[in-house]
Amino acid sequence: TQQLVMWAAGSGDFYQIHYDKDFAQSTGLKGLIVHGALKHAFLGQLLHDWVGDEGRIKKFGCQYRGMDEPNQEIACRGVVTKKYQEGAQNIVELDVWTENPQGQKTTPGVAVVALPSRN
Repeated sequence: TQQLVMWAAGSGDFYQIHYDKDFAQSTGLKGLIVHGALKHAFLGQLLHDWVGDEGRIKKFGCQYRGMDEPNQEIACRGVVTKKYQEGAQNIVELDVWTENPQGQKTTPGVAVVALPSRN
């Protein structure tokens, strides 16, 4: 929950469903939920780590399709869907997503990255 408070401070998203359990429950939720934009940031970090210092994220977006609860594991995953060359660039298209412990994709997204050539 501390991470949610820190994210709220950094992002300016102070909607109470992310830090006030009673308020969240009064809206019909079971409890607190993780910020969608924080899960977006997790996926951005996954891509950044995967492309490395020489790669570049050209396009990235996701949708908030499911709710994740604080203190549950949120796995970030991805799969290559297409590889091709565009001029001198090696382009890779990917599906990325966050996944809850039940295996549900809660934040599906797509990305296009440029990777350096293998030598």
